[in-house]
Amino acid sequence: MNAASQAPAIELIGIDKKFGAVHANKNINLTVAKGSIHGIIGENGAGKSTLMSILYGFYQADQGSIQIDGKPITIKDSQAAINSGIGMVHQHFMLVENFTVLENLMLGAEGGALLGKGTDAARAALKKLEEDYELDVDPDAVVEELPVGLQQRVEILKALYRGAEILILDEPTGVLTPAEADHLFKILGVLRDQGKTVILITHKLREIMAITDTVSVMRRGEMVATRKTAETTVEELAELMVGRRVLLHVEKKPANPGEIFLSVRNLTVKDSRGVVMVDNVSFDVRSGEIVGIAGVAGNGQSELLEAITGIRKPTAGEIWINGQNVAGLDPAELRGIGVAHIPEDRHHMGLVLPFEESQNAILGYHRDERYGKGPFLNPDLMRKAAVEEIEKYDIRPPNPRLKTANFSGGNQQKIVVAREIERDPKLLIVGQPTRGVDIGAIEFIHKRIVETRDAGKAVLLVSVELDEIRSLSDRILVMFAGKVVGEKTPDTGEQTLGLMMAGIAA
Repeated sequence: MNAASQAPAIELIGIDKKFGAVHANKNINLTVAKGSIHGIIGENGAGKSTLMSILYGFYQADQGSIQIDGKPITIKDSQAAINSGIGMVHQHFMLVENFTVLENLMLGAEGGALLGKGTDAARAALKKLEEDYELDVDPDAVVEELPVGLQQRVEILKALYRGAEILILDEPTGVLTPAEADHLFKILGVLRDQGKTVILITHKLREIMAITDTVSVMRRGEMVATRKTAETTVEELAELMVGRRVLLHVEKKPANPGEIFLSVRNLTVKDSRGVVMVDNVSFDVRSGEIVGIAGVAGNGQSELLEAITGIRKPTAGEIWINGQNVAGLDPAELRGIGVAHIPEDRHHMGLVLPFEESQNAILGYHRDERYGKGPFLNPDLMRKAAVEEIEKYDIRPPNPRLKTANFSGGNQQKIVVAREIERDPKLLIVGQPTRGVDIGAIEFIHKRIVETRDAGKAVLLVSVELDEIRSLSDRILVMFAGKVVGEKTPDTGEQTLGLMMAGIAA
């Protein structure tokens, strides 16, 4: 039987789901061909994760039906999904880090009380899966000692071990180097060639174009288009996602660097366990330039930013800002000399989610006389200032009294970006500016960062998104294992930067 005459691997018919007043999925129809790689893209809040959570049994649809291989099925929980041949590789891996690969594989499928017999069977099954799908990994390796790319392979092997014929991957390349991502794509291609069906949820249009056969676009809870990947473009997909034309490339003039404003000298930083995370790092950032730091997450970038912004005390070294050694100053003192910080994790370090938008819009700057005199804040003045930022940064919904938790991720990030940039800082420290942010908000945030540079400010940028680093930066520093292993220009090839990020080349 040829592929065209086969029943679809998955058919979702009229799927509808509400969470209170939020209509997350609106009468969605989706057909996924057997033995294909099907991409699903959309902005934050478009309903992608809700739809996949229904397919995997985390949620139940209010209306609609699901068919697997042409047969109606009820998926009441994730175990029912697994029993139906559906596996899911989550963005944040569901592995027991101090277990071996084999132990993680067996967890929940031990094969009865006699573990020895089950272990032998699992080891044999793992060996066959590795051979069939080119997923080599040491079964006796402890997971926490594996690089992240191999940990992801373990997740895929876990799903295949449980009999998955349909594999859902949620933002699978967020923690991978370009080389690891390319290897993942090769693995997905092998899975497809062996007859498996793959659903790929991603916001990276380059990945959609590189690996998928078909792509479906969601917007505001609805399925707005499905295209054969070979018959579409990134420009069309971006417009379908956002509902308007989107500038996909950062437009910026050449930098006009001035004097050195930030100078880091022989900086060493240890984490709470006493492990050296930043190892004798030195670099400069001038006014009027963006210096980007590229690297796979966990190579010291977070600790570096925390030391420069006063959140973490350095172990050794100096941090000079505008001729002043500020190592050891706290964040409030640094704000006083013109340092603004857009943190990597907006939820844990940038916002208080139960607070109103107008309250978050002044966090760290609440002693400013614009918001009241003496010890008391004036809510009317706070909201007036917040309304101005809401309008300028197109924050939606435009309600300064709304709890910040009720804004989408992209609009939460805009609240942080507006708060920091509107203080007219001399030095802007930016960590992961568009993490979890949809394509329309990415375009907006990138413009604001470039405008800050063009106003003569110094900008230090950290991002795990290599495309973002290359398009925004005027100079690129690459970090690996706590060290700066080289400096490159933005036109350096992705492969070269990827090898440096993996510690292979300088």
